[in-house]
Amino acid sequence: MGKEEAEVLVIGGREVRVSNPSKPYFSKGVQLSKLDVVRYYLSVADGALGGIRDRPVVLKRFVDGAHGEAFYQKRAPDKRPEWLRTVTLSFPSGRTAEEVVVDDAAGLAWIVNLGCIELHPHPVRSTDLDHPDELRVDLDPGPGVAWDDVRRVALEVQALLAEMGLVGWPKTSGSRGMHVNVRIEPRRTFADVRRAAIALSREIERRAPALATSKWWKEERHGVFLDYNQNAKDRTTCSAYSIRPLPDARVSAPLVWGDVPDCDAADFTVLTMPARFAAIGDPHATMDDAPGSLDELLELAERDDAAGLGDAPWPPHFRKADGEAPRVAPSRAKGAGDAAVKPPAKKAPRARMPLVVVANSPDKEAALAGLERWKAKHPEVASHLAVDDVLVDAMRGRSSTWTRVRVNLRHVPEEQRPPQETPDPDDDPTRAWCAKKDGAEMP
Repeated sequence: MGKEEAEVLVIGGREVRVSNPSKPYFSKGVQLSKLDVVRYYLSVADGALGGIRDRPVVLKRFVDGAHGEAFYQKRAPDKRPEWLRTVTLSFPSGRTAEEVVVDDAAGLAWIVNLGCIELHPHPVRSTDLDHPDELRVDLDPGPGVAWDDVRRVALEVQALLAEMGLVGWPKTSGSRGMHVNVRIEPRRTFADVRRAAIALSREIERRAPALATSKWWKEERHGVFLDYNQNAKDRTTCSAYSIRPLPDARVSAPLVWGDVPDCDAADFTVLTMPARFAAIGDPHATMDDAPGSLDELLELAERDDAAGLGDAPWPPHFRKADGEAPRVAPSRAKGAGDAAVKPPAKKAPRARMPLVVVANSPDKEAALAGLERWKAKHPEVASHLAVDDVLVDAMRGRSSTWTRVRVNLRHVPEEQRPPQETPDPDDDPTRAWCAKKDGAEMP
């Protein structure tokens, strides 16, 4: 069979070539080709562009479709249209990258043709890459946490933002959580915005302690995690109208606050969103009209500092910050006396959690199947596990993603706890790279 002919679309007077247009992009539930995905984005382009226009975009590419392994590409491809803009970003690692900036529907279709099912913009504009104009509140529910709890935490966020003189714009994440984006004046650094996000997360935890957590380490979490580190430099989240790689081709749907108490994330898919957009337009169309100030949230951060809370853990690839607590999970921590930065004396030391890794795989379903095999092998142990004792970690290397499954044995009697075994499967895509790097550093 010969190679499929490309489909050439004319969008706003610009030609965009869609290669392999009939290639299956969704096949485990809804059936969608690459061209179907491109046409979806064009049908909601005015809304989708609201979240990415004039912003550098990380290309998260699903070249084998939604159910294949994705990789992140920061650098703009060398072969790109003359009309597609780029800007050069610097990262905490010291590296730089020339990233794509999408300004119109033609640019949107062009990156989707590369396999970008999701859209991942940075929270800055191309004219000022050092001062974010968006605070991002990412509500990430733990395993077994009910959707109703996510909505309740979102409403707590709305109330707190209003007290701080800010307006939140809610949307479903397209998976199990919700996002609340806040347009802010672009005069604060990334560090300031992250600090404001930490203060917000801690205050929500104080107001709804049974529902919400600001704890970075998964083994310390419960309920809905407010991921403040999504505001660290170089982090991105999917923007409104992004398709998520789920069997039903679910979409990150922008909402108004009146929608939140009764909304169902499963209602918003590639098949339903175009009609919704045609009927009601973009609920976030006026988001840019009134940017707010972070002053009151930063005052809250000052009060937390005075109370001894200090900074919260950063993502692992960031340089260690001054005054930051030891960057190690409690279950792996050494004695408090070995820590480079000691916690305040009034704080009790964190207990180490008995964790075992049971699976590593680029295929989430394969990793979860490994968990089920582990449970079948240790049925007595499995009977003691609570819902939040199973930790499903979405791991991310420089260009690879994979799923790690761990089990917290805290509820299992010590004499019944199995030792760490070789995970099944045990396919960490960074292992070969790390081994090669370590070998290169040998004398």
